[in-house]
Amino acid sequence: MTLSHPTVPIRATDDELRRILEDAELPSLLVALAHVTGDESLLQDDLRPGAGLLAGPQGGYDEQKIEKARGLCLDALRRYRDAGCPAPELPDDDRLRRIFTFMMGDQPIDEYMPLLQDELALDGADVRAPGWQLGDIAPDASFFVAIIGAGMSGLAAAFRLRQAGVPFVILEKNDEVGGTWYDNTYPGCRVDVPNHFYSYSFAQKDDWPQLFSTQGVLLDYFRSCADDLDLRRHVRFGTELREAVFDEERRVWTLAIRTADGKEESLEANAVISAVGQLNRPKMPEIEGVEDFRGPSFHSACWDASVDLAGKRVVVIGTGASAGQFVPIVADQAAHLHVFQRTAPWLLPTLDYHDEVPKGLQWLYRHVPFYSQWYRFWLFWTGAEGLLPMVDVDESWPHPERSSGPANDMVREMLTLYLREQCGDDDALFEKLVPDYPPLSKRFVRDNGIWPATFKRDHVDLVTTGIERITEKGVRTVDGDEIPADVIIYGTGFQASDFLTPMKVVGRGGRDLHDWWDGDSRAYLGITVPHFPNLFLMYGPNTNIVVNGSIIFFSECEVDYVLASIRMLLENGKGAMDCREAVHDAYNQKIDASNSARTWGAATVNTWYRNAKGRISQNWPGTLLEYWQQTRNADPADYELF
Repeated sequence: MTLSHPTVPIRATDDELRRILEDAELPSLLVALAHVTGDESLLQDDLRPGAGLLAGPQGGYDEQKIEKARGLCLDALRRYRDAGCPAPELPDDDRLRRIFTFMMGDQPIDEYMPLLQDELALDGADVRAPGWQLGDIAPDASFFVAIIGAGMSGLAAAFRLRQAGVPFVILEKNDEVGGTWYDNTYPGCRVDVPNHFYSYSFAQKDDWPQLFSTQGVLLDYFRSCADDLDLRRHVRFGTELREAVFDEERRVWTLAIRTADGKEESLEANAVISAVGQLNRPKMPEIEGVEDFRGPSFHSACWDASVDLAGKRVVVIGTGASAGQFVPIVADQAAHLHVFQRTAPWLLPTLDYHDEVPKGLQWLYRHVPFYSQWYRFWLFWTGAEGLLPMVDVDESWPHPERSSGPANDMVREMLTLYLREQCGDDDALFEKLVPDYPPLSKRFVRDNGIWPATFKRDHVDLVTTGIERITEKGVRTVDGDEIPADVIIYGTGFQASDFLTPMKVVGRGGRDLHDWWDGDSRAYLGITVPHFPNLFLMYGPNTNIVVNGSIIFFSECEVDYVLASIRMLLENGKGAMDCREAVHDAYNQKIDASNSARTWGAATVNTWYRNAKGRISQNWPGTLLEYWQQTRNADPADYELF
């Protein structure tokens, strides 16, 4: 099968190609050229890239391998150019297996093949499309879905429902789509997953301006998706869900909503998809006196752009992922900046974190057929399963306070070395910045050197002394020091484990969802909850990822499962499905056991991964393959259909 490719023919000279290749991401380019030219001799054993994020740039190639790879790519590009840039053939399974082996090493290729082919989608097909229409499988059925939230997950669910011909509405409390990328406008806000992977499989683009997109770029992306996929007309903006009550006899949800003008309305739906996410409700610290401060104060998720920080004494409380992005920018503005740190974050070296996409790489996207797909696939694989062995818990490991096992300890040594290099001979700063807990047991912070450099500035202080209280004029530490402040900014995270708050959700038998959870949110596959029929959660309990993948990948898997569930109902002539409690409980027992075998489950460090009862309620402990396999279809045996 010959593949069409909307690329631009190559006219560049050899010297121009050499300059372009200076910007190439070489492991994925070798693979793309092996595909395009059919020359598998490009995939040489000594050029097999290292696995995982810690392999470093260019798959861990040293300078000698970089030069060799560039030479091979230059020769292949010349031959392809001189042959007139013929359309490539679709690789058969055997050839794909050899290419995957080059990229993935000793991984179980055959087990992964269906997922890899699905993710790569070289033929351009939307392989995750529902493949069915409501009018075909249940022409007389009436089935209406309400989606709560027009963020990343809500738009994905809406698109698949539209493909299946299932009527729906999206209820969005804001006046625009985008979810977290609409809400979070703090300076420096950007994604910590590479753009090519942090994007829908059905809405790819290769003209991202940065390698890791900023908030504005991502908001524009989701706005464009809403427009291009014809979803905006289904959104009711400024509409907030107050309560959802399931009518068991009629098998419908009655939704109490409040509109932008404050009016209360009622809406009925056969199914409800909650796409409100986990990181949508700011968490203020439990510090006495928060309300006493007389100056401006705000949470980073509710950034007050009207507050001029120039020349001000600013206090930031918190050093998590958001603070890692806005603190260096605040430091450029403030006259003096105090940053209070309770727990130091581990920094993941990412030297290109703020970089624009190099011009040569942009050229390669346009001129080498399928390079963009292979590059995205390379990002998928390097960010997929490669780090999971690094978070395994070794019960016999003698130093559990510093690492969870020998592989995790190797990660610690690498990240500590990075910190040592960044701090130089500033031992006091190094001691403050190096964490005292196993790496990857909390969310890491990507860094290109800017975080340590910020605290080397004369007007910036990193404070590790605890806070006694907030006063009218600033912050008092437990040592009795008074830190004066004109502005206080809270970078203290989100109420991640309080799923679906502040909505009231009432299921079968009058059960209140939050009462039933009792502070310990759980769901089958992170999606369905016993006694709450036809309620589907997106980014629900235990679907957060720590070291493998992109949350968009997970959301698309969840949408696949929701569509499969709706199809199961329609084909069986049923109106509702209720997860069996025994199935739900057995699943969660496995999740808990698996999480306890991961670094974040064994470590005692404070983390938003744990709920108030100490359980890891956020994280998925398995592989991407496992979740993909489990969400391909809905099993009627897991549910009571009625």
